[in-house]
Amino acid sequence: MNEEITTGASAPSFNIPTSKEQNVSLEDYQCSNLVVFFYPKDSTPGCTTEAVEFSAKLDEFSKLNTKILGISKDSLKRHHNFIQKNSLTIELGSDEDGAVCESFGVWKEKKNYGKTYMGIERSTFLIDENGTILKAWRKVRVAGHVDEVLAEVSALNRDS
Repeated sequence: MNEEITTGASAPSFNIPTSKEQNVSLEDYQCSNLVVFFYPKDSTPGCTTEAVEFSAKLDEFSKLNTKILGISKDSLKRHHNFIQKNSLTIELGSDEDGAVCESFGVWKEKKNYGKTYMGIERSTFLIDENGTILKAWRKVRVAGHVDEVLAEVSALNRDS
């Protein structure tokens, strides 16, 4: 298991198939900031809320030269169903083998109702156009999270 990535570190390189029928890599985002959010599973309540909220704010992120990419271990087929059911506008990456989750350090031991299992720890990373992690949110609580990320991106744009 990889150690946790922190602010100031270089984002791990990745290449992942997405809901837009293409593979994307970190290098594809060199002209913009990138928000990568890792979430446990399509069509579960918290994950749906998070994806819907990122979709609702996509235009605001775009105006701030920031792209959004959601990643889970769900298949592209599940992603397509999730997108259609919830009218999502964000791009979703399918990390079925877990390599990207591992490289970002979000594949963790979790506990629920006394059972221990491995799963994705809901996490978000703000990456600049040089591939540097500007901010990492771990153990994300969905309520208010998208607004918090947007505020961080807005502050970046004020500072530059």
